[in-house]
Amino acid sequence: MPNPVLLNNIDHKDLRVITRRGAAYGDQLMAVPTFPSEFRDVQACYPIVFHKTTDGLGFEPLALFGFQDGENLFLKDERWDAPYIPMMVERQPFLIGINGTELMLNVDLDHPRVNRSEGEEVFKPHGGTTDYLDRANSLLFAIHEGMQGLPGFLQALLDNALLESFTLDVQLDDGSQNRLIGFYTINEDRLQTLGGDAIVKLHQAGHLQAIYLILASLSNFRMLIDRKNATLA
Repeated sequence: MPNPVLLNNIDHKDLRVITRRGAAYGDQLMAVPTFPSEFRDVQACYPIVFHKTTDGLGFEPLALFGFQDGENLFLKDERWDAPYIPMMVERQPFLIGINGTELMLNVDLDHPRVNRSEGEEVFKPHGGTTDYLDRANSLLFAIHEGMQGLPGFLQALLDNALLESFTLDVQLDDGSQNRLIGFYTINEDRLQTLGGDAIVKLHQAGHLQAIYLILASLSNFRMLIDRKNATLA
């Protein structure tokens, strides 16, 4: 279980963070949440799909890394084999804390990257923040800002009935039949039949570009299948 605490330069003066990649550091992920302002970078490498939130009442966009729980087809030993790593992966082990309207920088002390002997220093010897921590702080702020635009985007998709469930059937090179279920994508037929006013509203709100980036990202399924086949070779 995560153990987030408010980061400070007294209790955590000698804290370090391991930045190399690997399953031992929590990178064996099938998917992570993403948001519209990140779609341009994400769609260059990964399929963007939606799933229902844990409460079953809403939806959440995901960058997809594999076809089953715990499968990350971009993880190669201690290397992430893609030019872009989504922010929700890159931020670890730091989290955003909120105290009223103030954003706070928290760290998960039980995260496998956190230790006091190796990795990037979080604080300088005299208590100042390192460049590494400054980058992490900027990353968390970008995530927070990006998430602010997500509810409006999701509501626009629902208002225009633009989400539909899909099933992806995949036959791998070893002959096995595999099926990806439980995810949603943009209903292209519905998108094509939207009236001019609806399209203008989506465009003016900045949602239309995000929709097309999602559709463009689906071509990455072919690459994901190729990666899966490579693990079986």
